[in-house]
Amino acid sequence: MTTASKIEVGTRNSAVPATLEDFRALFNKLDKGNLDKLADLYSEDIRFQDPLGTVNGLDELTRYFAGAYANVVDCRFEFGEALVQGESAALPWVMHLRHKRIRKGREVQVQGISHLRIRDGRVYYHRDYFDAGEMLYENLPVIGGVIRWIKGQAG
Repeated sequence: MTTASKIEVGTRNSAVPATLEDFRALFNKLDKGNLDKLADLYSEDIRFQDPLGTVNGLDELTRYFAGAYANVVDCRFEFGEALVQGESAALPWVMHLRHKRIRKGREVQVQGISHLRIRDGRVYYHRDYFDAGEMLYENLPVIGGVIRWIKGQAG
């Protein structure tokens, strides 16, 4: 028995499965030294949004990721099954992040999902949904201690 790599609903767009594979591969090798690879996946008119910001265009996206990856020690993703409908896909993931300024470089795991829209084999819309508090605020030394204290008082 084989396992499907995605769940498809609606009409089929043949570029979507290959683009999703490219997306998975890129984000498991992306770092501050190879941001030029973003141009292989994203369209020039990409609109990207996550809980920390919104950017429009490939140049802005590259600058955004340069800032995001500046202090990253290691970042890899475990991707779940994609839900695909036409040119849109929802791709769940768990990010395993080691960042110089978060938890003193120890790994943080963050669950999220990417909503992607694909045209001609390129991602032109990418929105990430994740809990920024889980990623940042709970793991910064002073703020994390306060949040853990508050949770302890509520329990």
